[in-house]
Amino acid sequence: MNASLLGRIAFLAILCLAASPASAHHVMDGEMPSTFAQGLLSGLGHPVIGLDHLAFLIAVGVAVGVGGLSLALPVVFVAASALGVAYHMYGFELPGAELIVAASVVILGILVASGRALPLAAWAALFGLAGLAHGYAYGESIFGAEPTPLFAYLIGLVVIQSALSVGIAMLWRMSGMTVSAVAPRIAGAVVVGIGLAALLGQIIPEA
Repeated sequence: MNASLLGRIAFLAILCLAASPASAHHVMDGEMPSTFAQGLLSGLGHPVIGLDHLAFLIAVGVAVGVGGLSLALPVVFVAASALGVAYHMYGFELPGAELIVAASVVILGILVASGRALPLAAWAALFGLAGLAHGYAYGESIFGAEPTPLFAYLIGLVVIQSALSVGIAMLWRMSGMTVSAVAPRIAGAVVVGIGLAALLGQIIPEA
């Protein structure tokens, strides 16, 4: 695929996401999933309808793809998010989880936009900590569910996040772009904007 075309497609896709209205982070219209199918659909949909979560996944893919990083890094985020859901399910508290989620989007967006290189351990720590917060936020919509829909939710969550982050990373890697290219920097800047909007929404709910 032409690198310039890929960059334009990714940029336009993120712009469309930025222009879409904020969602309630729940694909069941506020109702608790009660069956395996409902849990699976909720898990598949939650990271997609949550703009801040989706922006982070896109940024993970871009960072890994153009930075030539290990494809194990997205797995770190996905695994940590599953642990975050479990942490919430067991009734533990993570104060300011949504603030941490928004901040993680801003931080990763800045890193992508600036083309900043980090040691592998630093990327793993960022993805791991962010994954716990994102997972805890995911857990809010499934808290109190029966074991069957909860298990299905986790399956859907792992599948969609892995497919998006690794798939996007592979596309950017195939494009041959590096961190110094314009397209990933623009994508990172848009992700920063989404993160700042989410952060402002947490600090000033009426904003």
